[in-house]
Amino acid sequence: MDIQALKDGILSSPAFVVDELEVSKALEALATLRDRCGCKVLYSIKALPLSAVLALAKPYVDGFSVSSLFEARLASEALAGQGTIHLTTPGIRPDEIAELTVLCSHVSCNSLGQFRQVASVDKTSSSLGLRINPKLSFTEDARHDPCRQYSKLGVEISDFLDSGLTEHAKGLHFHTVFSAMDFTPMMQTLDKLKYLMGNQLTALDWLNLGGGYLFDQIIDSSGFISQVASLKNDFDLDIFIEPGNAIMGKAGYLLATVIDCFSSDGKAIAVLDTSVNHNPLVFEYQRQPELYEHNPDGGYSVILAGSTCLAGDLFGEYRFNQPLSVGDKLVFKRVGAYSLSKANRFNGYNLPDIYITDSKQTRRIKRATYQDYRQQWLSDE
Repeated sequence: MDIQALKDGILSSPAFVVDELEVSKALEALATLRDRCGCKVLYSIKALPLSAVLALAKPYVDGFSVSSLFEARLASEALAGQGTIHLTTPGIRPDEIAELTVLCSHVSCNSLGQFRQVASVDKTSSSLGLRINPKLSFTEDARHDPCRQYSKLGVEISDFLDSGLTEHAKGLHFHTVFSAMDFTPMMQTLDKLKYLMGNQLTALDWLNLGGGYLFDQIIDSSGFISQVASLKNDFDLDIFIEPGNAIMGKAGYLLATVIDCFSSDGKAIAVLDTSVNHNPLVFEYQRQPELYEHNPDGGYSVILAGSTCLAGDLFGEYRFNQPLSVGDKLVFKRVGAYSLSKANRFNGYNLPDIYITDSKQTRRIKRATYQDYRQQWLSDE
């Protein structure tokens, strides 16, 4: 993407921009991986459930992965019967089970109790499975370690084997990593699963290997391809993967404008017309997003601050070739996943306008208004 042209061409700010070509590039890489090994690809729509993105993904994937009733409804509308919908969530409400099992072709229950509860309602609709916790941690940060101690996510393999449900579960699901750049965690997890279950895997119909891998950025996929072939040949399993960040991560940009500049304790502060509430992973994981204008060797250091009252509403400290001024536009890169889906209007600051761009044009596809904000807070009385 020509970011300078983007800055010159977009008049509104803040703006969230989806690069259609980058999305398609990631989807094509996944389609190639699917063709090489025979796995099935699901887009995990929690990364960005924007209808334009779902439409882009639909021709390339075998379905969508969802985690709630609303996501399932949206996925069903987008697919219109042309794909599968897989549900995985620790939070299935009893009054939603009947609808979820109609909407979703596959349901990976999070606990043994949840499995029994869903099975008692759903007799024919969904292929019911279990999310397992292989008790293998691959990150030191417990905030995004599904296998952390006292984890709420999944059933230990040994507990599943002792549960009496091995003849009833149609599949297993696991998800153990976050933004992994190689397949080592997956290989170790599959080795443990095969060691503990052996030929009992032949009783299953499918195995969902989850997400968390940056599939499009992993150079060597030979081990993954071999594992999928082995699982299919040895146990006659359908193999699913459900990338989200791998599809959307590099395809999103947040354009902002400097609205104030001043000094605080000897450091330059630039306040932007956006906020970490438009990119919550910044605060959630204390992560500093990539900035197009940042130059590590630049002579001017500036703390970029969001426009809300939260003291920690800070994007980080960046370096520039020249001092920033009110009206300057800045662009954060690689913020396509989990930004808009977690964004909020804290302090009453509006959500960014949403644009989509390709090689020919950039067009605005959504704008939130005061009426949207007002409707959110009007009483139903």
